[in-house]
This record gives sequence, C-alpha cells and structure tokens, in this order.
Amino acid sequence: MRILPITCIVALLFATVTSSVSADDKVKSKEVEAKDITLTVPENWKPGTGSRLRLATLMVPAADGDKEGGELAVYFFGGGGGGVNANLERWEGQFSSKGRVSKVAEGKSKQGPYYIIDLTGIYNKPIGPPIQGKKAPTPGYKMLGVVLMVKDKGNYFLKLTGPKKTIEGVADTFRASFGGTAKSEKAYEIK
Repeated sequence: MRILPITCIVALLFATVTSSVSADDKVKSKEVEAKDITLTVPENWKPGTGSRLRLATLMVPAADGDKEGGELAVYFFGGGGGGVNANLERWEGQFSSKGRVSKVAEGKSKQGPYYIIDLTGIYNKPIGPPIQGKKAPTPGYKMLGVVLMVKDKGNYFLKLTGPKKTIEGVADTFRASFGGTAKSEKAYEIK
C-alpha cells in the first residue's frame, strides 16, 4: 500500500484542475479551485510543495535570465488570518526597509473586492522549516500579495513571490487569475 504525503492529499482534496485554451490558441490555461475561489492560470504553472496551511501552491517558470522561478501560495484560515492592513504590513515587513519599493491598491474582481501590495527589494526569503525561522536576504525580489475578500466566506490570501523579472512578467496574468485588473485599481493607504 502506497501512502501519499500530506501535501498530495491536501492538493487532491482542495484543488480541482480543468484545462482550456485562450481565444488566440497560444496560451493554454487551467482552472485551479481552492475551496471557494477559482484561479485561471497558465498551464505551465505547476503544482508545488505545500504545507498544511496552504490550499494551493503553484510554481511559476523563471523568466529568461532568472535563475529561479516564482511561487504562488494560496491561504485560507477559515475566515480568520487577520485584517487587510495587518496582512499588508506583515508582507511589507518581509522585505528589508533599505531600498524597498511598496505600492498598495484596491480593486474589485468577479470573486470579490481585493487589496494588493506590490513590493520590490531585498526579500527575507524563508529557508528550511518555518519553525526554525531562518531567512536569507535575497536582493532583486518582487512580491504581489493579495487579500481577496469573498462574500460570506472570508478572506483568501494570495502571495506571488520570486525574482523581479519573473514576477513582473506574470503580474497581469496573476491579477487576471482571480478576475482583477491593474487598470481598475485605485491607490490605497495602509491605515
């Protein structure tokens, strides 16, 4: 009898994937369901190693010239997980204040209103098991963190992190994955 790792079981329980092709027949996409939300992402975003706290993890291919790709993590804490501002501040704190560039906006998507933080700079990248709290300062990184507010369900947290060039190259795709668009966003100030 083969025993599956917990990450495989979580992926089987929470993520359902279906494929489709865009109108221009060039970019194949798939739908990834994570509890109450559905993300439409490129087919080449592959499932990654998760944890018991993640509904889904997707690995984003590296852009030309980047040594590594990005990672999209989707979290849901049963309606908890802190408020919008607390999460935006926490994500901002994952980057060194020296040289950090931060922009925050709010928008509306088909799945609910959202708040997005766009961070660039030196990311304090987690190394090893989270319980150890080890981090490595990693320059040239970018993060797009989203608090997606799903009516009657709670807040979902989407965190796309990786080398700046890789994340910039998929920023619009990431927003479109949950129904957002940069054009409709307006500036938001963390209070």
